[in-house]
Amino acid sequence: MSFPLRLEAISPLEYFASLVAEDDHFALLEAAISLGQDVEPGLDTQSVIDEIEALGEKLRRRLPADASAMHRLRTLNRYFFRELGFAGNVNDYYDAGNSYVHQVLASRRGIPISLAVVYIELAGHAGLVARGVSFPGHFLVKLRLPNGEAVMDPFNGRSLSRDELEERLEPLRRKQGLVGDFEVPLGLFLQSASPRDIIARMLRNLKSIHQQAEDFPLLLAVQHRLVCLLPDAWDERRDRGLTLAELGQPDAAADDLAAYLDHQPGAADAEPMRRMLAELRDMPRPLLH
Repeated sequence: MSFPLRLEAISPLEYFASLVAEDDHFALLEAAISLGQDVEPGLDTQSVIDEIEALGEKLRRRLPADASAMHRLRTLNRYFFRELGFAGNVNDYYDAGNSYVHQVLASRRGIPISLAVVYIELAGHAGLVARGVSFPGHFLVKLRLPNGEAVMDPFNGRSLSRDELEERLEPLRRKQGLVGDFEVPLGLFLQSASPRDIIARMLRNLKSIHQQAEDFPLLLAVQHRLVCLLPDAWDERRDRGLTLAELGQPDAAADDLAAYLDHQPGAADAEPMRRMLAELRDMPRPLLH
């Protein structure tokens, strides 16, 4: 006797977990696209990937096999910024849609990091090696060229000189006392960001937006992803616990705060977190009928 095969659909979070489980097989583009499933659960990530692949193939066909790196870079920038019209969303910079790749593709507007994810993918089709850079305050892209590296602002397509980069760093250096004998070399700020770091920065952007809007359900969805992505980032576990408490889930909130305190017993906020944990555990639970 045979039984019908039953296939259970995995949740968006389970799907995300499968994409970010291993650094050696980290699916950056697909993971970035999948963030949009928090606002559109039925989002077909493969269709978005196919759309980007089609744009990349169109670009690749324009380039002769013997094209120089500079010709490839000029063609890529002209295609991305002028023909396709990608640009920074200067009118609504803090709109959450700027962080969702499928919405960025539709509107051609985004923030530096989401634009960079698409740009980096298209650079590969152009035969160029591009990497993201988690520069303080503004995500950048660097491209490997025969005579060195070019650093580009994906918000507007401008190539940035060393002097301009130093100028952008100066306020941070002064604020943190990283001047004089303590000055940190520019090169340390221009190291390639790992795919995991890029997704974490995208999620933290969304986390900040949802916190400001007090949209706790969407905030919780983002925090589930952050805990999945960064299981040893105990401050993310703490923050998720606080959101769970806000949403009236004391047991789950207590689990997160307990985990935070177990691993960070000497944290600056340990005492208030212990008091909150005690309050959560003392809360009356609803009677079952």
